[in-house]
Amino acid sequence: MRNIKLTISYDGTAYKGWQSQANGRTVQDQIEKAIKKVFGKKHTLYGASRTDSGVHAKCQAANFKTTNPIPLKKIAHALNAYLDEDIAVVKAEEAGRSFHARFDARGKHYRYQVLLNPHRDPFEEKYSWRVPYKLNVPRMRREAKVLLGRHDFKAFQAADKRERSSTRRITRLDIKKRKDHLVLDIEGDGFLYNMVRNIVGTLVDIGRGYLPEASMKTILKSRDRRKAGPTAPAKGLFLIKVKY
Repeated sequence: MRNIKLTISYDGTAYKGWQSQANGRTVQDQIEKAIKKVFGKKHTLYGASRTDSGVHAKCQAANFKTTNPIPLKKIAHALNAYLDEDIAVVKAEEAGRSFHARFDARGKHYRYQVLLNPHRDPFEEKYSWRVPYKLNVPRMRREAKVLLGRHDFKAFQAADKRERSSTRRITRLDIKKRKDHLVLDIEGDGFLYNMVRNIVGTLVDIGRGYLPEASMKTILKSRDRRKAGPTAPAKGLFLIKVKY
């Protein structure tokens, strides 16, 4: 039995997220269809991150098991021949038999892009949240530091289908200004449902002055989602890397 690990890049605009579902086109479904065509039968693909509808990925990780002896160097090319242009398998490699893309992940790196422009930009709209307000970036950076370390992030968790611990560790939260963009990089050992997008929405509300300075600590301690800012749009979010 072979355990094949794939590194996948995709534009999530046209998909209802990563995970297979009864209604809606998903990234997992499209790749599993390609695997069936290349390997001759259906295989279940396990992804590291269940990215939401409209979220993108630079380096999603996934794995599946097979007894097919197809040469490793041919797998990525063969799968890409059956995938639309908005999904690409960029690498295929042999993993240990017990490897699981989701359960063995030790950390993830997400990036969120904010476009600072009062006017629409047709070349940026698909991959950024356009914010027309002037933002106080130094204030946003000060407030972001509050989230570093291990905390209960219940205030930034969207309603979930099952109960789970809301304690997570954030190891990096950088906010960089690049011309008319803000780029927010966040890394941690794991993320709750919509956690990154809720953090971004809260930071933007702080930056525009809608929430006062020093409010992040109060929101974090409250464990109350209603006290945090809005959920930032999915289109600005990218899964950059999964760490093992």
